[in-house]
Amino acid sequence: MADIIPGVNISRRLVGFIAGGLLALIILSKAVVVIPAGHVGVVEFFGNVYDRSLDPGIQIVNPLVRVHKMSIRTQQVTEEAIVPSQEGLSVNIDLSVLFSLDPRNAPEVYKTVGLNYVNVVIEPQIRSVVRGVTSEYDAKALYTAEREVVAEKMFEHLKPLIDQRGVRLEKVLLRAVRLPDILSTAIEKKLEAEQQAEQMKFVLQRESQEAERKRIEAKGISDYNSGVTQGLTENILKLRGIEATKALAESTNAKVVVIGSGKDGLPIILGQP
Repeated sequence: MADIIPGVNISRRLVGFIAGGLLALIILSKAVVVIPAGHVGVVEFFGNVYDRSLDPGIQIVNPLVRVHKMSIRTQQVTEEAIVPSQEGLSVNIDLSVLFSLDPRNAPEVYKTVGLNYVNVVIEPQIRSVVRGVTSEYDAKALYTAEREVVAEKMFEHLKPLIDQRGVRLEKVLLRAVRLPDILSTAIEKKLEAEQQAEQMKFVLQRESQEAERKRIEAKGISDYNSGVTQGLTENILKLRGIEATKALAESTNAKVVVIGSGKDGLPIILGQP
């Protein structure tokens, strides 16, 4: 009997040691938290949310707290909706909204909205703003290159609504707009006609410039001829005739040269020089 009791005590101490070690491991695992890159940790202690969030990396915390990991990376919400245009037409649009959670506001977002803040705050605001903005533009503006202006208008309306909830709005992208077939065909034909009209306007302008150039050129030639004619007096013509006769008489190829007539005629040169 005396030999059995010491063995029992040793077993109990061993079990207690193992249990204590397991408890220590459990507490240690609760005290060490790893926050992934691109996330912050929101600390909650029995319903009380700390104002300061945990940065990415290994963090030592109170084992009794709960740490909620929230992404601060850029996120995307895609929306496909049927929205009204200014004329009251129904237009199908596809858009993307890029945003990210402000790390400084993560605890407040968790307290006021929760982890599901995208569905609770972001998506309803997007739907509301999109319908409000598209109703200010006609279908042509949504279908043509003006849709970039529409996307900027959506960004301007949505940004203050998102910012006040602790989320940073980065970009609104209007990816595609689909109109009823009849309307899209009519718009395409109208745009084609406008392009043809602009092309014809360019051609007419170019022809007008060419006509003006020719008119100026013709006037210049006319003015030149008029000046030359006025400068050709009788004495100048005689002088030019004498110079030409002299040059011809001195030429080795000259055989018989007869120039002039009357009393004012030039000399007659016969034979080789």
